[in-house]
Amino acid sequence: MTEHDHGGHDGHDDHAEHDHESEHHHHGGPHDYVGAIQQYRAEKDQFFRSAPGSPIPQEERESFAGLPYYPVNVDLVFEGLTPAAYTGDEPTTFQIPTSDGRLRPARRAGVFTFDLAGQAMRLTAYELEGAHSDGGLFLPFLDATSGTETYGAGRYLDLEPDEDGTYAIDFNLAYHPSCVYAPQFSCPLTPA
Repeated sequence: MTEHDHGGHDGHDDHAEHDHESEHHHHGGPHDYVGAIQQYRAEKDQFFRSAPGSPIPQEERESFAGLPYYPVNVDLVFEGLTPAAYTGDEPTTFQIPTSDGRLRPARRAGVFTFDLAGQAMRLTAYELEGAHSDGGLFLPFLDATSGTETYGAGRYLDLEPDEDGTYAIDFNLAYHPSCVYAPQFSCPLTPA
């Protein structure tokens, strides 16, 4: 399974609340940006290989060769976005199911729209109870790779507002939840 990258909405084995590790890679040019993403991925692999908080099971860490990634794609970065109010048919406040059969209070915080390869895309962003972050949003998503090249329950993005209050969606930072690697983690499942 391939992931773009990670942030901090993985589950923890004690079912504690998720912490944010969002990284912002604003850049002076494509080369600087690509290098920053590659460095971030290398640091994450090192964390997975040796850190006490790694989701990789202990017995697999010695042989862990790093996560597979898609190539960095500068066209998958969308900046200056502002979420519109959620106006769909589902309730704004609801219980989001998790990978271990629990329910976690969540709120549909807004909907982002952006153009990808000439197509208008819409993604709903969420606020999760216990995610202590001023203005931070949780953006899980499914795409054509879900269930084939990537995890069937989707991948995650963690968004933090920029200084002007807008958000950047960078799919190069998308990551698999920790429950992909070890079942004791509790991870929110991507809503339809």
